[in-house]
Amino acid sequence: MSISVMKYFPESALVQLEFERVKTFLDTYCRTEYAKVKTAALRIHTRRDFIETELQQTHEYKLMLQSGMYFPNDFVLNLSKDLKLLSIPGAVLNGEQFMHLKKLAENTANIFRWLDNERRLAYPAMAKVVEDSYYEKVIAELIDGVLDEYGVVRDNASEELQRIRMSLFRKRSELRRVFARIVGKLNKQGYLTDIEESFMNGRRVLAVFAEQKRMIKGILHGESDSRRTSFIEPEETTELNNDIFSLENDESREVYRILRDLTGKLGIYAGLLKGYHDIAGEYDFIHAKAKFAIAMGGNYPQLTDRAHVHLVGAYHPLLLLYNQQSGKPTIPINLTLNDKNRILVISGPNAGGKTVTLKTVGLLQLMLQAGLLVPVQPTSEMGIFRQLMIHIGDTQSLEFELSTYSSHLKHMKHFMETANGKTLFFIDELGSGSDPNLGGAFAEVIMEELAHKHSFGIVTTHYLNLKVMANKVPGIINGAMQFDEKNLLPMYRLVVGKPGSSYTFSIAERIGLDKRLISKARGLVDEDHFTLDKLLNRTEQDLQKIDKDKAELHKLLKENERLKKEMQQVMDKERHNQEIERLKHQNKLSEDKLTYLKDMERRLKAMVIEWRRAEDKDKVVKLIHALLFNQKEKQVAEKHQKKLNEKFEETGGEIRVGDKARMLQNRQVGVVKAIRGKKAILQVGVVPITVDIKDLVVVVEKPMDKESG
Repeated sequence: MSISVMKYFPESALVQLEFERVKTFLDTYCRTEYAKVKTAALRIHTRRDFIETELQQTHEYKLMLQSGMYFPNDFVLNLSKDLKLLSIPGAVLNGEQFMHLKKLAENTANIFRWLDNERRLAYPAMAKVVEDSYYEKVIAELIDGVLDEYGVVRDNASEELQRIRMSLFRKRSELRRVFARIVGKLNKQGYLTDIEESFMNGRRVLAVFAEQKRMIKGILHGESDSRRTSFIEPEETTELNNDIFSLENDESREVYRILRDLTGKLGIYAGLLKGYHDIAGEYDFIHAKAKFAIAMGGNYPQLTDRAHVHLVGAYHPLLLLYNQQSGKPTIPINLTLNDKNRILVISGPNAGGKTVTLKTVGLLQLMLQAGLLVPVQPTSEMGIFRQLMIHIGDTQSLEFELSTYSSHLKHMKHFMETANGKTLFFIDELGSGSDPNLGGAFAEVIMEELAHKHSFGIVTTHYLNLKVMANKVPGIINGAMQFDEKNLLPMYRLVVGKPGSSYTFSIAERIGLDKRLISKARGLVDEDHFTLDKLLNRTEQDLQKIDKDKAELHKLLKENERLKKEMQQVMDKERHNQEIERLKHQNKLSEDKLTYLKDMERRLKAMVIEWRRAEDKDKVVKLIHALLFNQKEKQVAEKHQKKLNEKFEETGGEIRVGDKARMLQNRQVGVVKAIRGKKAILQVGVVPITVDIKDLVVVVEKPMDKESG
């Protein structure tokens, strides 16, 4: 069976890569003790199925949070001790503890209710948390049968308790009456102080002036600090108090018996309830991981079981969070290590971001294998490594009194002896701390051996021989951190495929160092060495110019795309306006048709009325026939009528018989033949129509029409 937890070297590797700080950040999002313990014990796993489940659960919860969906896991109490007590035979839980267990059961019920069949299909990884559990409603029913909503044992929890509490109620009521009578009587006699009464030793007592205490028969329970007040239990209530005290003891014993019985009944569900407690904690842990992922822009990259690194838009999570708070930009890295190119040699000036790049890749790999989403583009593809080794900075061992370089070689020895095809290693400043020529030679040997072992890794260096070597040895590639030579500022951008210049002489010239000294230094440097560094320098600047031109071209292309979209929008708007005009025209035709049909309906109704009244039925039949079957003639007549209507102008005034009037709705003109209440009979052509008077207006022929007529 393969080892399921990643091996790492040295012991301080997780601290050096700041994985412990990631755990501290994650802890701030945990609400339950379970999640906090799980965060503290976070391990780096190597089993793909385990890692995939953890990542998928976090991804699903993250999607829910981003869409504003509510997941019903609100239980955050730590019931570890209560659940342990519940599993012990003969133990007794109190009311408050039972209420916490009930809330835990209700929380689980809500989760199972939420995870219906549809959601189990939509969120399979989230559903996996409860796949080995089930909801038992008996737990809440047992507690509800004994305790009320405040955790107090119900009166009807047993017949004995009901009898005791009924007796207590009667005795307390009797005590109140007796005590009230005594207080009233002694108040009249002036024996009682302002407070009148009090409670001492669980019994109701009178507050009597000290000088009057001998006037009252009873038991002295104590005195005030000033000794001016004596607290006396009157003899009339002593027996009642004794009865109540006895009943209260009976009640306590019965309540204890009931709670012990309930604890025993629930004890058989102790394991199930512990499972509920773990479920609540597990979902809280997933919730914390999802919140942390949102804060740092974490995503779910593609996962592969082989050794592989393909990072697109990758950020160092802690650096990203820090820069977000201070409003600074963070430069992402793009990097690929595969079977052909396993080892990346990063060169370039100091403080250019080499170590940050190295740490970014290492930390993201640790986070992914710990089940955490990582701040990379989802198109990234990340593999699984079984071993991680790191050598960063000054690692002197005081214990063995080793020098920096001795310690460095000791680590490299471990790297070469234990590395394999599932190893991911990181070496910062390979070969530093010794003679440049000798250190460079050893560095080449180390690199060749690690390449031979098919290990994956990143190495940072200033050695030119390693930059040259990267082009010769299969599996090793060059990379450089870009540098702005003009402003002497690092650009924190990784370029893979070419070595970087150390900019030693450029920096010296820019800061104004004496040219004589620079020339002398150049003379001491091997000519080939200097020429190569100069060539790298010039190549990098040329590439930066190409990148700048490419960015400008991209900007122009985007502008062209924007103008194209704007033109398309203008054309779409014009087509839309034309469509609106066409619909308006259609609607106008429909309105005219509707008006015509309403007019036809009104005329037919008028004819029905006329049919009922008229003696000459044939005349009415002819009218109906003319209306229904002579449409063309009718339309011609209507056009004629419309022209006729234009010859009239409205004068208004009261409608009288004999007046010419126009209908407001269809503007037809007729003669008022009769008025019946609020309606008028209007003769339009040969057809009499009944119309509301309010829908008519008096008209007269226009003078011009008369003249022309």
